[in-house]
Amino acid sequence: MPGPGWYFIDGTEEAEVLEALRGRQLGRYRFGAEDTVSRTMQFEREMAGLLGSRHVLALNSCTSGLLAGLTALGVGPGDEVIVPGYTFIASIAAVLFTGARPVLAEIDESLTLDPDDVAAKITERTKAIMPVHMIGAPADLDRLLAIARTAGCAVIEDCAQACGASYRGRRVGTIGDIGAFSLNSGKMITAGDGGLLTTDSEALYRQAFAFHDHGFAPDRAGLVDEGPRMGLNLRLHELASAVGLVQARRLDGLLERCRTLKAAVRAELQDLPGVRERVIHDEGECGTVHVLLFDDPATATAVAAALGGRPLAASSKHNYALMGQLHAEFGRLDGEGRTAVGNGAPGDLPRTDDLLARSVALSVGVVDEYLGTLGEVTVLDSPEQAAAKTAEVRKVIESVLATRQEPCG
Repeated sequence: MPGPGWYFIDGTEEAEVLEALRGRQLGRYRFGAEDTVSRTMQFEREMAGLLGSRHVLALNSCTSGLLAGLTALGVGPGDEVIVPGYTFIASIAAVLFTGARPVLAEIDESLTLDPDDVAAKITERTKAIMPVHMIGAPADLDRLLAIARTAGCAVIEDCAQACGASYRGRRVGTIGDIGAFSLNSGKMITAGDGGLLTTDSEALYRQAFAFHDHGFAPDRAGLVDEGPRMGLNLRLHELASAVGLVQARRLDGLLERCRTLKAAVRAELQDLPGVRERVIHDEGECGTVHVLLFDDPATATAVAAALGGRPLAASSKHNYALMGQLHAEFGRLDGEGRTAVGNGAPGDLPRTDDLLARSVALSVGVVDEYLGTLGEVTVLDSPEQAAAKTAEVRKVIESVLATRQEPCG
């Protein structure tokens, strides 16, 4: 499941990792040399500059970033967090592990959180809204932030699949109260595994840092004094940070490459009958995936099968209706005797069901059968190669469309 950064790993990452190993510097702290900046700290600082965030915290996964962010916001038992029905299961799991109740909402034609359904599901218990910037493109943050301000709740952006994307001139993850990013091998940049948390709030940063490192204040300058609080060990080690540091310096070049390739893919797929593109809220999307929306699920299924795959509805870890772990939570009760999960049984989100059943995703910078991307375009292709490969995809789509339009009998 390689993402753009994975394809470009070379001797630069290798040299950075070897230097860390030879120096026997494997953790973020330099005990006895506290004035030395570790690779993890340097990685955080460079990502802060790239993303435009006051604070960046490196963790061992995006899931840990979401969990640390939710706890920093004070999310806990009795609270509700609104999450889209199309996401990665970690978004929902992070909410559950705070003791709060995830409430699933519909997506719209951007395949991100539908503001209208969010507004309908706000209650006095809603503590946070979690827009998930799925497959490289930002959610409708203007409307979601307005809803959150009116309701008096926080916004935590799940940017796992959209590192570097922007919305209205600002990078995602810096627009809500907190952002969380993934660094696994299928993402825009990679450290193998790992995650980042972003925030402009000093108080939230201190709380998130404490949660990720046993209650300590940043750089272990005593215990966090706003609480105090317990914490876990969710730290990112130096070898992953060494890889991430090199990858961070490639981020903007990778984004430009993906966007250029996606433009070539789009140009080859214009004016197909009964087909339209998913809605993109801002041209600052990553450009890693191109999604086609068909008029009906049967046609989408036929096209996907002809391309060697299935529609987006088939992803068992991204489509709420197929998340077995989620469904197993329905019978469990929280401390107030309510079901631990607010909703999310198959059929609970009919608009999401329909959109995912009609969506076929073509790879551009992310090649991931697990996510559901199809086609053969990779980030190593030139625009001309991407166009040629997509021209073949168009022929397949046209053939399926022609077959389905033939009169019976």
